[in-house]
Amino acid sequence: MIKIQEAFRNQHKAFIAYLMAGDPNLPSSAAYILTAQEAGADLIEIGIPFSDPIAEGEVIQAASQRALRAGTRLDGIFDMVASIKDQMRVPMVFMTYLNPVFVYGYDRFFARCVEIGICGIIIPDMPFEEQDEARQIAKKYGIEVVTLVAPTSASRTAEIARRAEGFLYLVSSMGVTGVRAEITTDLSAIVADIRKETDIPVAIGFGIATPEQARQNAQIADGVIIGSAIVRIIAEHGAHAKQPLYDYIKSIKDAITQL
Repeated sequence: MIKIQEAFRNQHKAFIAYLMAGDPNLPSSAAYILTAQEAGADLIEIGIPFSDPIAEGEVIQAASQRALRAGTRLDGIFDMVASIKDQMRVPMVFMTYLNPVFVYGYDRFFARCVEIGICGIIIPDMPFEEQDEARQIAKKYGIEVVTLVAPTSASRTAEIARRAEGFLYLVSSMGVTGVRAEITTDLSAIVADIRKETDIPVAIGFGIATPEQARQNAQIADGVIIGSAIVRIIAEHGAHAKQPLYDYIKSIKDAITQL
């Protein structure tokens, strides 16, 4: 298992790429994860499709529906990731909602994660105060639970930072995921507050789409997360997205290199 810390090795800026498993199908997902790695992604965030993805904007919601319509199920996702495990040189984490994990069973879920090389999990609908149950079982298997910090988390930021695992996912602005023309949140101030409590890496996500936006945010934090812009490329090109996906991810990685 490649740990999350490897994505931030030597203090270089990390690019975290999100892809929806099963969009447009599982074989394509396997190919696109490898493409993202080849293009320079430092960590791959693999979305598990869910019928009610409350944190997602319309782009990722649509991807989730396409994946479910294509017959994507949790065991199939585990098998897909297992098929590329030996080719991966960067860490992989799951982005999912609590229901699929709970229904599958915490122990069974995290045991499968270990088998296929998944080193972390992000569960956006699991409040920080209610993470202990999942954290305790995840820790038994060496899986890190990544916590989100929102602009409205001010009163809890210090405690969240002190208990952080893997990296802190800093939400750039209120609302759901999706491309934004401008991010106006004072992210520097939030990162400064986090730095007072922990040296765990901070990555900014929600709304970043262009190389310039990636560069600006990477100057503030330890890395950037892009999902909707990547998913949009796959939505447009389907099973033929490899080259445009590679070109886009490389453009983002190039923009934050040498910072």
